[in-house]
Amino acid sequence: MMKSETEQVSYIDTPEGRKWIHGVLKMHETSITFTKKDGTERTMLCSLMENIIPDEKKPKNVNRNKPQESIAVFDLEKQEWRSFRFDSVKSVEFDIG
Repeated sequence: MMKSETEQVSYIDTPEGRKWIHGVLKMHETSITFTKKDGTERTMLCSLMENIIPDEKKPKNVNRNKPQESIAVFDLEKQEWRSFRFDSVKSVEFDIG
């Protein structure tokens, strides 16, 4: 049985989905499409790969408490840290290999 797009994306807003997307971001440049707080849709090329984040932009305090509803990622186009809410994700795209 094929799942609808809504059902597939709603997986992201679960503990397993959050762990999965964090793993994807640690290993790949990832295109995330999400709905911003103002209701507009945004697609962001981002990652958590340490080797592509400039040294001066790397987090200094990695042990801080992280909110469960959102994730901070490095926006590869703006070269700044941004975040999105897991429940706002519409699609996740990345290349394997």
